[in-house]
Amino acid sequence: MGGTTARPGLGRVVVGVDGSPSARTAAMWAAAEAALRGSTLCLVHAADTDPPVQFLSQAEIVTSRQAGSELLDRTAEAISARYPELAVVKELTDGPAPGSLRRAAALTGTVVVGHRGLGGFSSLLLGSVGLQVAAGATTPVVVVRGAAEPVEAGVVLAAIRDEADMGCARAAAREAQLRKAPLRLLHIGTVRLSVGSRAALRNGGDGTARDQVRVPSSVADRVREEFPKLTVHADGQQSHSVPGALVDASHHADLLVIGGRRAPGYLGPTIGRTTLSLLQHAHCPVELIPRQGPGHGSTS
Repeated sequence: MGGTTARPGLGRVVVGVDGSPSARTAAMWAAAEAALRGSTLCLVHAADTDPPVQFLSQAEIVTSRQAGSELLDRTAEAISARYPELAVVKELTDGPAPGSLRRAAALTGTVVVGHRGLGGFSSLLLGSVGLQVAAGATTPVVVVRGAAEPVEAGVVLAAIRDEADMGCARAAAREAQLRKAPLRLLHIGTVRLSVGSRAALRNGGDGTARDQVRVPSSVADRVREEFPKLTVHADGQQSHSVPGALVDASHHADLLVIGGRRAPGYLGPTIGRTTLSLLQHAHCPVELIPRQGPGHGSTS
């Protein structure tokens, strides 16, 4: 598919390529996403030779750029073999990866990264590039998690907290529509566990409280109105751990879409607790829809 028939509301797909297995998986996921959208796929390799140029010889810089160019060529060839009609462009940059990816995405693109890069800290659950891109996101960011060849669950999952998550729900609806899959809007209510409530949960009680958890009706109603042909399921549940409940739900989703919020009292790029937990532990790719402007603070 060419890049001239992109679906409304969805820009081109930009993916970081660094030679790691995680990045290769992310590149193939991004290619499939671009093919669904009918948009262009942009492969970005950041040589990162700009800031430390004083520490590298000219020969080392040339070697680094040559290796990056060859990596881009190999990745593009592998993608074209699977998606021969997909328009693929390559960008080799000298700057750091986070800024390079954001510039390539511009105002409307979606950035895709693998959950682990080539960094030397094997204990990190999410690579430093992924963290920086997600924390500073101004356009949608997808962190590709799960198996390299995942089994399709046939559903797109959106985590909904309140009416301010309409943008997240709308983005998830577009993704579900592309995949011809149903959309599940899920709201998790927090249970504050006292001694009594712990016993009630163990004994299967607290059913009334569980029944009272609902996705805000205004969100579900608007999604159904805007996407009349889309099958939309709206439900909720209570849990003592919102991140844990959403991680469990991600077992049964092709894509989990969440709205980004900054915790109150923090300045600059930050990631909320729930968002970070999902980016680190979800069992499927996670798409973060950024939110700007006042009144978007949350502890999630």
